[in-house]
Amino acid sequence: APFYTLGPLTTDIAPGYDHITSAIGAANIGAMGTAMLCYVTPKEHLGLPDREDVKAGIIAYRIAAHAADLAKGHPKAQEWDDALSKARFEFRWNDQFNLALDPITARSMHDETIDSEQGKSAHFCSMCGPKFCSMKITDDVRQYAAERGYGDADSEAVLK
Repeated sequence: APFYTLGPLTTDIAPGYDHITSAIGAANIGAMGTAMLCYVTPKEHLGLPDREDVKAGIIAYRIAAHAADLAKGHPKAQEWDDALSKARFEFRWNDQFNLALDPITARSMHDETIDSEQGKSAHFCSMCGPKFCSMKITDDVRQYAAERGYGDADSEAVLK
């Protein structure tokens, strides 16, 4: 029979954030083979959850379950992560939103800080900006190396 668990809370110092502390524990026990994870809401031990609390708990636990699947080496979980990472690196914003666990929230947060249309083609995010974006800098270094005939094995020499 599947083993079911609620939590476990990894620390007890964060009332109002038990969905996060328990999701950390859920990722750990999920990676060790627990078959069924039961979500916890931010209001655990504080009050009855509302719709947004339930959503926050479910999302935290979906992240925990995905982390556990990655730790266990599930190929589909890794494919999803790799696809989103590649979309991030290539600044394919719409693909990032569509691949996100919560596409509506991802798109909304992006559009709050970068003009919605212009930002969808930007080759940087609002966190670091165009001059300090590590992904853009990496791409610039790769282009620089390619223009000078360095192969992949020689790319590290460019950085020295």
